[in-house]
Amino acid sequence: MTPPSPTPAPHAGAATLARRVLRIEAAAVAALAERVGEDFERAVALILQRRGRVIVTGIGKSGHVARKLAATLASTGTPAYFVHAAEAAHGDLGMITADDVVIALSYSGTSEEVLTIVPLVKRQGARLISITGRADSPLAREADIHLDAAVSEEACPLNLAPTASTTAALALGDALAVALLDARGFGAEDFARSHPGGALGRRLLTHVRDVMRDATRVPAVGTDASLTDALLQMSRGGMGMVAVIDAERRPLGIFTDGDLRRSLEKGCDVRSARLAEVMSAAPRTISPDALAAEAAEMMERLRISQLLAVDAQGCLAGALTTHDLMQAKVI
Repeated sequence: MTPPSPTPAPHAGAATLARRVLRIEAAAVAALAERVGEDFERAVALILQRRGRVIVTGIGKSGHVARKLAATLASTGTPAYFVHAAEAAHGDLGMITADDVVIALSYSGTSEEVLTIVPLVKRQGARLISITGRADSPLAREADIHLDAAVSEEACPLNLAPTASTTAALALGDALAVALLDARGFGAEDFARSHPGGALGRRLLTHVRDVMRDATRVPAVGTDASLTDALLQMSRGGMGMVAVIDAERRPLGIFTDGDLRRSLEKGCDVRSARLAEVMSAAPRTISPDALAAEAAEMMERLRISQLLAVDAQGCLAGALTTHDLMQAKVI
């Protein structure tokens, strides 16, 4: 049997270096806040005015940041996509139209691949926003609007590897996406529509009617029913409850397995008791059009496991349980 590998000894100074890196990068981002101003507002206005899409481009580490920015913009209400700067010069430039805005990232502002496509972008009639660390760079000078992402130092001990600079560019891109989100009035439901496969999408796009069991599947009895009759219906329904309704099918009460336990603890005679004596009157209800997340919040707050749904006339439309919400992955 192969002996287990020994646990590696802690690397001396690693935690100290990590704290230094985090402090440098945090300071780089904080410094950006002092420089965000009119140019940033002009960039937001330009993107909002244009009828086309936002094309984000870059190469190397800046290319990775550009790809993330494009994804963030697209998911927050600003149609956008990433075009690799090198590929743009070999045919992908055809994706850019006169109605578009191009955001080009290059910390030095001298990346050859990015500068090569600048005249072609201008010829297409698209507008150019640059994000660089040098306001006097060729890319910054050629741009319609320049956003300053300069940092005082990289977090790399050699001051060479893009670290603080890429973090600053990433944060500035996020700020731009959030400002556009706010300007467009992009809300949580809009976000959910672009993330239908995620947990937020399920919570915001799923309604009670999508989760509940309709009225034909909800065990229900009248107020004159005996407790024995109610228990039979509860057993058949498989929801751990029975709704108590009037002649118009308006809920007057609910009887759950919890109510049964409490009744038995009080010495209730199951064979002779009437349901009206032991039910919970005036039950909590919800509309089928409400979000399933609202039902989950109500059930958690009230510490209940079943909830009746009623239509606009107050008639029983269905019911749901915490198990139904779990199956729908709302909770």
